[in-house]
Amino acid sequence: MSEPAPPILPPSQRKFLVIVDQTPECRVALRFAARRAQHTGGIVTLLYVVPPADFQQWAGVERVMREEAYQEAERALFEAAKTVNEIVGGKPELVTREGRALDEVRALLKEDRAIAILVLAAGTAKEGPGPLVSMFGAAVQAIPVTIVPGDFTNDQIDALA
Repeated sequence: MSEPAPPILPPSQRKFLVIVDQTPECRVALRFAARRAQHTGGIVTLLYVVPPADFQQWAGVERVMREEAYQEAERALFEAAKTVNEIVGGKPELVTREGRALDEVRALLKEDRAIAILVLAAGTAKEGPGPLVSMFGAAVQAIPVTIVPGDFTNDQIDALA
């Protein structure tokens, strides 16, 4: 069964969701979403998904690994937020979740109906479009998904957005 259509919101309330990760194409998706938000008066929402811990035998090791993962999430979100702030002149929404990326994106979309567009950038490697595009391209049906070429320059992104 498909998701109900998101409500139609005025541009100033629309949110552009970017999944923050360590891939090179994340920078492209981030800039595109920030420029779209700037041009439409929208908001950028940055999501970092911490993978679930997998160390049930060693509680101390699991705790340390989880703390390190959340520190990395905080650092990555801070850097991404800084970029958005420089472009838009405002702070993005920051969301950190733990779990499988697809599950967490779907849950966030159900909770926050103002998210209007998921922005991804395609990878440029020979292996394919990248893990996020492969995962979300067809799996997220609740909202439109914008996929930006991962090798776009800042000038190309600015002209398109």
